Amino acid sequence: GYRVSLQGNFFGRNHTYIAFLEYNPRKHIKLDPPLNVQSNTTASKCQIWWSVPWYLAEILQYELQYKESGLSWEIALNKTSPSSLPQIEIEAAELRRGVAYIARVRCKVSEEEDSYHSQWSEWSQTTVFQRADVPKLSEKILNTRTMQFLFIPLSFGMLLYFFWNCKLSQKASPALTFLHQLLIFSHSIICTMGILR
Repeated sequence: GYRVSLQGNFFGRNHTYIAFLEYNPRKHIKLDPPLNVQSNTTASKCQIWWSVPWYLAEILQYELQYKESGLSWEIALNKTSPSSLPQIEIEAAELRRGVAYIARVRCKVSEEEDSYHSQWSEWSQTTVFQRADVPKLSEKILNTRTMQFLFIPLSFGMLLYFFWNCKLSQKASPALTFLHQLLIFSHSIICTMGILR
């Protein structure tokens, strides 16, 4: 331990002020802020993680602060990590759609640690994230599925129509009737596919 005192000359007299009678540096640490703050969002949550020295990882606690981009840090929201893992999750329900957020984190030695004691570090550099919306099927996929569901019944109906007309057209040459109906059928299929697209 150390004894810390302050000396000064006030009104022509020397004064000594004892700041710490027994100063232990292990109890007055200020850590560097966490590094490499990163984020990843899914439809259900946003995960934010960072790096700290490996030999401190198990004795630290963390505080995350996040806010909408453009707003003041004075109205930011705070989250504390429930464990010593260097990560925190934010539920998607806590975030507004289409809004960019900024987050930063700080650390200190856990209150449960007896060997060391510290104050909060400075805030880390920030990371930017945004709520991820539930992926939607594209129009192309929807059109493909629609075609799959409608192509078979439409084809079956057109074949019935084709054979029914061939049966009724007894006066015409069978070859010409077949060719004529085949052209009608092909044209109908092409038109149907064009509409579905």
